[in-house]
Amino acid sequence: MTKIILQTDCGNSPKREFLKDLTIAFAKYDLKFISSSLSDDVQWTLIGDQKVEGKVAFLKSLKEMQDVKTAELQIQHISTHGKEGAINGEMILENGQKYAFCDVYEFTNTRGTMVKSIDSYVIELKG
Repeated sequence: MTKIILQTDCGNSPKREFLKDLTIAFAKYDLKFISSSLSDDVQWTLIGDQKVEGKVAFLKSLKEMQDVKTAELQIQHISTHGKEGAINGEMILENGQKYAFCDVYEFTNTRGTMVKSIDSYVIELKG
């Protein structure tokens, strides 16, 4: 089971709640929630690694990562404005590896209920 650690939030921003829920879904590999949150032409850029285009390819990439289990997810900050949002934090995998991450989102509209693109920055933490 993934341990989730959240910073306190005023809780009155639907887009912030959406990004929080989506990030938790990534950590838990909730492909049903993730799939329902992506536009068909979504673009996912893993900075310095690869670019994935389209929902089908996106979900295939996630399925290939399913063996890497997240033991702990800490969400530090969530910011949204208009059609954009960002979230950052740290995760610890079951194998003990630690990573810092920042995901920058573009939504299909200002309601922020459907993701058009994600730029993911992931850095392995040593020690």
